[in-house]
Amino acid sequence: MDMAEAGTDGGRPLVAIMRALPEAGVELLEERCEVRSGHVGITREELTELVAGADAIVGDVGEKVDAELLDAAGDGLRVVSNFAVGYDNIDVAGCERRGIRVTNTPDVLTDATAELAVGLTYAAARLFHHAETDLREGRWTGWEPEGYVGLELSGATFGVVGLGRIGRRYAELIRPAAGRILYTSRSPKPDAESELGAEQTELDDLLTRSDFVSLHAPGGEETRDMIGRDELDAIGERGVLVNTSRGTLVDAAELASALEDRRLGAAGLDVYPNEPEVPTELLEAPRCVLLPHVGSATRTARDEMARLVARNVVAVLDGEEPPAPVV
Repeated sequence: MDMAEAGTDGGRPLVAIMRALPEAGVELLEERCEVRSGHVGITREELTELVAGADAIVGDVGEKVDAELLDAAGDGLRVVSNFAVGYDNIDVAGCERRGIRVTNTPDVLTDATAELAVGLTYAAARLFHHAETDLREGRWTGWEPEGYVGLELSGATFGVVGLGRIGRRYAELIRPAAGRILYTSRSPKPDAESELGAEQTELDDLLTRSDFVSLHAPGGEETRDMIGRDELDAIGERGVLVNTSRGTLVDAAELASALEDRRLGAAGLDVYPNEPEVPTELLEAPRCVLLPHVGSATRTARDEMARLVARNVVAVLDGEEPPAPVV
């Protein structure tokens, strides 16, 4: 089936953008399709109306593409193109049962997200947020021997949980400072071992041995709360936890408790379990740097993500294999 046949009325196919998409992707879609866009803060009722009759849905991590929404789109829906690498916001199994393709945007945001993880590592280790807040609010009274004492990265052991594209790039960027790099992965990564001197190990061992732990694992039930009380205690009072992957990987209440009790040195987070809600206990936790899910927020990354979203949609509607298939 080619593009001309994809439209529900025999005309241009309809693409429903659930919230928003950078213009770089919208322009590509508008060359071939009718485009209908939602908005940030869209209600569920508005979403069901938006996707009705769509041949393609452009989703993102801010909204669920569940059975209800797939039903609302109708039998003509052929692809859900996610504006993200992760796709735990999509009912992938439900899409498979309906014969709907699912795509994502790997590779193009690797550098941006890995760079942010490095930035959070430094910011958490050196207490950037607390030092800056005190300065801006007039609480800094001058240099003190014990003022804002943080942790050094040079020579430290870094644990990378999940050595996929982003985890591997994080390891590459942090390598000049690292004394040792440990990693967990479902399969060995011999290239990383030879090029970076990385050592594969189990999660428990990694947490115990690492000074800095950066999470790069996928979301979903299999990894939900993989970092809880015992894991945080294993990282320890001089350790730092960084999460730029999915908020569901970390038990937020246990993390806040570990920071409050000084059982964990510091944390840097860009993601949360129920975004855009941020747990109050994390907002109030000491030595915790918080960012609003900006891992891919560079102009280069977001534009390339948008273009890949559009190419995925067009390929499926043209009856071709998309550049970045999930199913």
